[in-house]
Amino acid sequence: MYKNILVPISFDEGRDSEQAIEIAKYLSDDTGQVTLLHVMEHVPNYAMTYLPEGYIENSLKGLKDELAERASSISGGQSAVITGHSGASIVDYANESGSDLIIIASHRPGMSDYFLGSTAQHVVRHAKCAVHVIR
Repeated sequence: MYKNILVPISFDEGRDSEQAIEIAKYLSDDTGQVTLLHVMEHVPNYAMTYLPEGYIENSLKGLKDELAERASSISGGQSAVITGHSGASIVDYANESGSDLIIIASHRPGMSDYFLGSTAQHVVRHAKCAVHVIR
């Protein structure tokens, strides 16, 4: 069993994080910690001028609230929202928090059966802990 599990959550359309959360619950030690993490990509400065005032702050608050609600249903659950490049930020967060397992979703079956998504691929190649990839 794992003591500190990190579950990156994507809010992209068509992404279902429930399977990753269920696996984390199953693999977590009785006193373990499960962190749901969302990485908010940086918005380029030129694009900021096209966004409504307060858009980033409101989005960030909404993401934090949604993750906190999901984490509250997990024993030892917590949540975090950070900004940066998804793959690198997930690996950095795992290293800093002492995660011993990352559970990350990749592409759904189809043409991409033979490939991992770029974020999952980066995490698998660079993480210092175990990585469980789900489809």
